[in-house]
Amino acid sequence: MRTLGFSGGYEADHQGFPRPAMNNLTAHDGAAVLVEDGEVVAAIEQERLNRIKHSNKVPLHAMRFCLESRGLSLKDIDYVCYYASEAWCDAEVKRAFPAFGPKTRTARDVVRQLLFAAFGADFDAERIQFVKHHVAHAASALAGSGYEDSLVLTLDGCGDGESGSVSLGSRGKLKLLREIPERDSLGHFYLNTIRLLGYGAFDEYKVMGLAPYGDPRRFRELFRTLYTLLPEGGWTIDQDRIFGLPDALPARAPYEPVTQLHKDVAAALQESLEEIVFHALRHYQRMTGQQSLCYAGGVAHNCTLNGKIQRSGLFQRVFVQPAAHDAGCALGAAMAVHMQRTPERRPAAIQHLYWGRHIGERDAIRAALDGWRDLVTVEELEDAPRTAAELLAAGKVIGWAQGRSEFGPRALGNRSILADARPAENKDIINAMVKKREEFRPFAPSVIEEAARDYFDLGGAEAMPFMIFTVPVHESKRQLLGAITHVDGSARVQTVSRRTNERFWRLIREFGAITGVPVVLNTSFNNNAEPIVDSVEDCVACFLTTQLNSLVVGDFLVQKRPVAPSAYEALVPALPVYVKLLAMKGTAPGGASVERALATTYSERTYALSDEAFDVLWRADGRTRLGDLLSGEPRREAVVAELVELWSQRVVRLTAG
Repeated sequence: MRTLGFSGGYEADHQGFPRPAMNNLTAHDGAAVLVEDGEVVAAIEQERLNRIKHSNKVPLHAMRFCLESRGLSLKDIDYVCYYASEAWCDAEVKRAFPAFGPKTRTARDVVRQLLFAAFGADFDAERIQFVKHHVAHAASALAGSGYEDSLVLTLDGCGDGESGSVSLGSRGKLKLLREIPERDSLGHFYLNTIRLLGYGAFDEYKVMGLAPYGDPRRFRELFRTLYTLLPEGGWTIDQDRIFGLPDALPARAPYEPVTQLHKDVAAALQESLEEIVFHALRHYQRMTGQQSLCYAGGVAHNCTLNGKIQRSGLFQRVFVQPAAHDAGCALGAAMAVHMQRTPERRPAAIQHLYWGRHIGERDAIRAALDGWRDLVTVEELEDAPRTAAELLAAGKVIGWAQGRSEFGPRALGNRSILADARPAENKDIINAMVKKREEFRPFAPSVIEEAARDYFDLGGAEAMPFMIFTVPVHESKRQLLGAITHVDGSARVQTVSRRTNERFWRLIREFGAITGVPVVLNTSFNNNAEPIVDSVEDCVACFLTTQLNSLVVGDFLVQKRPVAPSAYEALVPALPVYVKLLAMKGTAPGGASVERALATTYSERTYALSDEAFDVLWRADGRTRLGDLLSGEPRREAVVAELVELWSQRVVRLTAG
């Protein structure tokens, strides 16, 4: 049986101008996952394909990829599964009635229309399945664990009006023990509090990284007024008190300096989250006697909490579904329907997440790279892992793209930026080169599975392949691994198995043979304006708009040529589908003026344009080279520099001609 699960919104990539539409506020992290007889065979997040971070758009590209990667058409799919209950979705359709038109009455109608838009074919309404949001989260964790029996916990912001659940999982079935209402959402508790620190949605991981610099004791009593622990593992959150925090604490505006006060607030928030979750887990572990825990939902990306659960001794086994956010609900929806319809075929435990688009075979990669020959050199390698290891040992920071891309938010060795994990200064070097992120945020290590325990305290775990647990670095190794050891002596580790990723395993082993330390720094291959790269074009764009030293794609080494700015004139400019040109009239001293800018579907931010750059983009047709569009332009070099900068912010595309 084949089930196609998907998550996300209902808008196409180009919709949402001039400001985000309503759907942007309720859906995010769209994805599609194809399950065949209980095994994931294809999965990808929409953001990897449409290049919109946390894309809230309908994942048409992702759905098409899943089917095309297997040579299938829509008629080959038994069930299409969405990550919310039908009642909830029907209510959403009624609220947004004008967006759908008079003939669309139900969510089932909407899904059929989306499928027709994606595949040009009708789909039987009875084969469309709706899976309650937290059932999808729970099913993703239970199915992915491979456990026979388990306690199953889900926690997030909200979905279907709920913010979590506790269930008992047994032989592929879920028995609900408790639903957690939205008013007691731990996801909202965390998000609404970090707004005080100048952060917003999708910034929770930043504050998790900030917390170890703080002292929770400073604001412990204040934070304990924000929640109440109840009998039988329950709790309540006082949202009014959270919104009143600015009366007690000075708020930080975005981009203002982070002070010790902010660090202490982060520490108190993290401690509070941990206290609430452990309160619930202790009760339900005692009540059920379960020795295994499965965990999913956006809160399950708090790797610090995950590591503490894993080392607490409460459970003998802990599985955190590695795509725990809403993209993972596409997996859960597909798995929930599979387990319901074919209970005799138990899902296979997740061994890896390399389910996305393949970087390409040799000839395809070479052809894609050859288009950039005015800007880069390309060399075919006899042993790409060995060459990459030598570059890292020589102090280089490289982009590394191999095989199928990873599903979920972590780069696990197929779309990664890699560096030597030893020199502490590599953190600052990579931030300056690529990431441009806060200095307090740690980088993660990847280590060959055989050597992991020599450097990290994995507790009772046999392996940690998904970079979802923060664990202690052995005290004797902390100074040695300066680039990946956080201020509290921890690291968010990935153990790499030869069985699931031989090329990455070989790279790390070769690096260990050269340096004596089989550990590398591994961070996602992207700059701060884009999702993780997926295609060869994505890789080259990131390489050319950052200070990365080298790029290894498949068996090819890519190096930058020392070129003049005029070399970029050979590229072809275009606007991404999610960007539009704006010409806004205003008043200025001396009379009327026109402000020219770019706007996106996913943000209210605009990007100012010179008149000359506006003219180039207005005339760009996706075929004409930049140099031809600039013919006769006296400010030629300045316009090229402006467009390259906008390219680095991913609001303009420059592609090989």
